[in-house]
Amino acid sequence: MCGVLGLLTRREVGPDLVEGLLALQHRGQDSAGVLTSDGTFHLKKGNGTVASVFNRKNLSRLTGNAGIGHTRYPTIGPGSAEDAQPFYVNHPFGIAMVHNGNVTNYSDLRRELMFEDFRQLTSCSDVEPLLNVFAEGLEQSNLKRFGPPAVFRAVEGVFDRVRGAYSVVTLIHQRGLLAFRDPFGIKPLVFAQQGDEFAFASESVAFDRLGFHGFTDVKPGEAIFVDFKGKVHRCQVRPGTPRPCIFEFVYFARPDSVIDGIEVYQARLRLGERLAFEVARQGLKPNVIVPVPDTARAAASSLATTWASTCAKA
Repeated sequence: MCGVLGLLTRREVGPDLVEGLLALQHRGQDSAGVLTSDGTFHLKKGNGTVASVFNRKNLSRLTGNAGIGHTRYPTIGPGSAEDAQPFYVNHPFGIAMVHNGNVTNYSDLRRELMFEDFRQLTSCSDVEPLLNVFAEGLEQSNLKRFGPPAVFRAVEGVFDRVRGAYSVVTLIHQRGLLAFRDPFGIKPLVFAQQGDEFAFASESVAFDRLGFHGFTDVKPGEAIFVDFKGKVHRCQVRPGTPRPCIFEFVYFARPDSVIDGIEVYQARLRLGERLAFEVARQGLKPNVIVPVPDTARAAASSLATTWASTCAKA
């Protein structure tokens, strides 16, 4: 579980990226990072919470009107500082990437990249192989005629080689901001546009904090590329077969988020209601209902209310 964020605006995005990451802090407290782009990439990342990684001095270095950010909860590797995201490669153009998910063929993919494609990997983060697969796919296009079709073909190459869950935000230096979601749409990813400002995030709560109004989901198997001229290009790269992670609604997501059109808080209330009827079906009569962990509070409240008003009287 991690939080991803991407911004393309007409002003400095560094402070907004940090602000947005604070809204996604619940998705990972082990590390945080931000990369911005103007004449070159500017990167700051490290272990710890957003507040502990960023200060006024290092934030002043994060200049540019485009950037990506990340909060991490590690699922692969030891969780060292070297595994903190974002990651980037210099060729082609300069590509930076963050992702939320779990690449299930990480070990095989890492060996392929190192011993067949001769790419040096420097971490145990599963975004690094994903980044290199995308970069390799983009290299195969005519780089002098770079455009959205080349980007979408590179995403298709990722779908061919990478297995598991991955919601990705990628910054292609001076070209555009890209987001894509695995064909099963396992982890959430949302897109917002307000005039000539664009944003991608793991959860809609980040948009609330940044002042974006209205958003759409990145569909399973879809890629969205926003070029530096502010034009949005959408492509359904692979047919989507939605298989969303149930734990987003049970535990991971903030209750005020909306994922795939479903309000997380309302989903938790309905889970508690269904559980009340299951408790009644099994002939149980609860004396005390305790939410564990705290994200279960809405479900526990709904269970208690439904039990008292309906099941206990049946």
